[in-house]
Amino acid sequence: MATSPFDLTGRVAIVTGGNGGIGLGMARGLAEAGAAIAIVGRDAAKSDAAVAELTQHGAKAISVITDVTDKAAVAVMVERTADEFGRIDILVNNAGINVRKPPHALSLEEWDSVIKTNLTSAFLCSQAVHPAMKQAGGGKIINIGSMMSIFGASFAPAYAASKGGIVQFTRSCAVAWAADNIQANAILPGWIDTDLTKRARKEIDGLHDKVLARTPAARWGAIDDFAGIAVFLSSAASDFVTGTAIPVDGGFSVMG
Repeated sequence: MATSPFDLTGRVAIVTGGNGGIGLGMARGLAEAGAAIAIVGRDAAKSDAAVAELTQHGAKAISVITDVTDKAAVAVMVERTADEFGRIDILVNNAGINVRKPPHALSLEEWDSVIKTNLTSAFLCSQAVHPAMKQAGGGKIINIGSMMSIFGASFAPAYAASKGGIVQFTRSCAVAWAADNIQANAILPGWIDTDLTKRARKEIDGLHDKVLARTPAARWGAIDDFAGIAVFLSSAASDFVTGTAIPVDGGFSVMG
């Protein structure tokens, strides 16, 4: 029987921010498709819980406590994953934070923190895995953008800048590393029910109802809505797909 193009058996994935939210939803999907998973985060308890969940369902998974804004720490993270599993095939750059303030109220320290966590970390991690992917004959990089990669938001200038940058960085990697058989793509989540958006709903009056009114699917997204797109962009099924930015938003971005 022919192997499914979506089969990830024998592949190894690093998922930054994989211990919760969208990252965990993607890690679940990759694990179910057969990949071994390195859950990367700063919260040891959350990462251990995520690993326990994945291994309980038969996956191979480890926790790697890492500050993804630190180049030396990222190098150690990549080395440990390669030592544990023997290779690196997939990188999901999902780590992210937000500071909800208008541009005139945002401090330089807050700006720098968001840019470093959301954008610089993707650069550091992608650069660090490139040699291993090239040696393996190819790889997949998935960068997590946002609806704010497309739309402006008065309350998220640094976040929007970082997520716009993610799309352009993705395109640069796609072009630069095509000869190495590395495909780089971005996912643009819409309004997803996570801890981050729970806080947003408390901070932004009327957000919940506004999202439902604009979303054709008439619901907030769930983290498991990202399992399928993660598998597609990590598998042989997407070998001729690179440099794209794919909304996963229930139709939010196509509404006028």
